[in-house]
Amino acid sequence: MRLITFRFSSADDARDRVGVWMEDDTVADLSATGEDGFVSMQALIEGGPAALEKARRLSASAQRRPMEAVSLRAPVPVPVQMRDFMLFEKHVRQCARTAQAVAARKRGASQAEIDAIELPMAPDQWYKQPIYYKGNRFAVSGPGEDVPRPSYSRRMDYECELGCFLWKGGVNIKAERAREHIFGFTVFNDFSARDAQGLEMLGRLGPAKGKDFDKANAMGPCLVPLEDLGDYKGLEMIVRINGVEMSRGNSGDMYWSFEQVIEWVSRDETLHPGEFFGSGTVGDGCGLEFDRYLSDGDVVELEIEKIGVLRNRLVPART
Repeated sequence: MRLITFRFSSADDARDRVGVWMEDDTVADLSATGEDGFVSMQALIEGGPAALEKARRLSASAQRRPMEAVSLRAPVPVPVQMRDFMLFEKHVRQCARTAQAVAARKRGASQAEIDAIELPMAPDQWYKQPIYYKGNRFAVSGPGEDVPRPSYSRRMDYECELGCFLWKGGVNIKAERAREHIFGFTVFNDFSARDAQGLEMLGRLGPAKGKDFDKANAMGPCLVPLEDLGDYKGLEMIVRINGVEMSRGNSGDMYWSFEQVIEWVSRDETLHPGEFFGSGTVGDGCGLEFDRYLSDGDVVELEIEKIGVLRNRLVPART
């Protein structure tokens, strides 16, 4: 089952609605059923297993709309909380090598010397605990939305990530029980202003404006419940820029699992239904790993197996 938040394409009704993206490319409008549990995706999540089962049942008889008659929104347009992690070792190590290569180039090193730089290990602490930051939950965009380049950035990047929503809160959750707290998964693109991020993190804090700008957190196209997705490990993760495939990775390469992440974050801290956890970038899944960045007008497509394609375009800064 593919759960979606959508609006009618007609300007007559601008409300967010909850539905199911059916196999025949129609939308079963759960909001039209009048059930309180479907006034928003957050309400469905908070309703727990009973609400999800009701959604399955009602989708068979709910009013249908063709997909071309609706516009998709982020599955949860304003998450109650956002955390983004660095769970893929290859990404961490390749970004570190890029930093060393850039520094060597500034020192006047030859290309042969730069090419000889070995892949460094991740910092010791990265292997001891899941590392994360809290994102801007108000800066979310959905499928098909244009993302304006922040005016202060000349090195814009994409990040191909697996996004996880919780449907059950709690504190001091053990990893072996954490799967019970996972609602489902979506595709996540953590757009990043790398030049701003690099400068501010020299101050030993951040990221801040490297990540905090309107529409920076793209999500979609749908939210697939865990029981429909099955094992979230082993999913192919593909990046295309302007229709050209740039990389492939796999969610099975995560060093830390979402269950371990939930255990770590919930240590003496209460988690809540609807919280969002990003996996961090899959190996090869961003331009920073290759010192290659986006241009205005570039269309970024991130595809994750069993979930779908999230498509967004980077557009010039607003004036």
